[in-house]
Amino acid sequence: MKYVNLTYRIWLSFISLILIIALLLIIIYPISLKSTLTEETYRIIEEEQDRYQAPQEHAPPQTEIDFIERREAQRSVGHLFFMSQFGRVQGDPVPKGVLDEMTDRATKQMTDRGRYELTYSGATVFYVVLKIETVVGDAYHISYMWDSYRDQMINQLWERLLYILILASLLGLFPAFWLKNYLRQPLTLLGNHFEQISNRNWQEPFEWRGDQDFQKLSFQFEQMRQNLINYDKAQKTFIQHASHELKTPIMVVKSYAKSVKDGIFPPENIEQAMDVIIEETNRMEKRVKDMLYFTKLDSVKEEIIHRQTLVFGSIAYQLQERYRVQRSDLAFIVEGAEVNFDGDREQIQILLENLVENALRYAETTIWIKAKLTNDTVEITVENDGEHIPSKELSHIFTPFRKGNKGQFGLGLAIVKRIAELHGGYPTVKNEVKGVSFKIYLPI
Repeated sequence: MKYVNLTYRIWLSFISLILIIALLLIIIYPISLKSTLTEETYRIIEEEQDRYQAPQEHAPPQTEIDFIERREAQRSVGHLFFMSQFGRVQGDPVPKGVLDEMTDRATKQMTDRGRYELTYSGATVFYVVLKIETVVGDAYHISYMWDSYRDQMINQLWERLLYILILASLLGLFPAFWLKNYLRQPLTLLGNHFEQISNRNWQEPFEWRGDQDFQKLSFQFEQMRQNLINYDKAQKTFIQHASHELKTPIMVVKSYAKSVKDGIFPPENIEQAMDVIIEETNRMEKRVKDMLYFTKLDSVKEEIIHRQTLVFGSIAYQLQERYRVQRSDLAFIVEGAEVNFDGDREQIQILLENLVENALRYAETTIWIKAKLTNDTVEITVENDGEHIPSKELSHIFTPFRKGNKGQFGLGLAIVKRIAELHGGYPTVKNEVKGVSFKIYLPI
């Protein structure tokens, strides 16, 4: 597909506009002009007819040749009189065929004045019949004029119209040049900024003042630039934190493995060293899984979530059994097990797992896993009776890699927030009278 650049589009628009106007004039103008001049021709004939009725000297032509010659005479009106009772005709001589048609229409005329036209020698003759009542019967005053006046006026007006179209086309070049430069200036500037962004240079801001549409475009571009800057910072931060999180267990595994290889550990302590290596690899595996899952959630869109009707108890009781083994000293209380809501089962389960694992690190005696319906929202709560979160940390608790005093990787609560947002909801955290509660609000 061949694309047309902006300059060509502007020129094509102006040329198309001129052609459309010219086409409309060619179609509409002749009809309107011809009708107007025909009306003007009849008006002239009627004025001359009225003037002829007044006493004045008038020397009518003497031969039929004068009838033909009037065709070339502009605004020349001929006259003749006809008495229907006597069949007498006086006035300008006209050919018999023309006279018969004129007198036939005159005798059939029902009004005092009528307008007619006829064709003779390839041209049009316009004539007006004035009916006059006399003591001896009806008389008819017939005034006529050739269409040479109308045709000449049409030709003159067409000539002037052609000059106007040419002049308008030439003058139209100036706004076309101006519009081309006006449109290209901000687009060229915007294109330069896009080129800079393609080279990962997005530090220079873009702002356009003036035209409202271009100003809106510049605002949208600036938003995109800010988002790219934030994304770049987040990506660098993620890589830095990820490398830091993986660096420690790798160093531990490496040092223990090297110590075993070099024989530094006594044989009776080798099993203990292997346990440390396994523990650190498990921690490293957990971190890698969290980072991969967090990255996956960041690219997931809400419309591809596999929603289904979930029973809260089917997930909560499963987690209760799993984590009771890790801390047998804790009591796990499930409330609202009968609550139903729509969601992605895998994601909701991971959300609850992260909340419960976070509670395990701080709870002293009890963890509550609750759900309840409020209007069109399901409220999921994971609460523990551990120590409070410092006030300054509450607003950053769901930020990636933001770890508390007993936090591990700083991604668990960030994953919770992302899953809630993908379901159209949001998370909150609050220090209770005794303990901390995390609440997730999801639309049903």
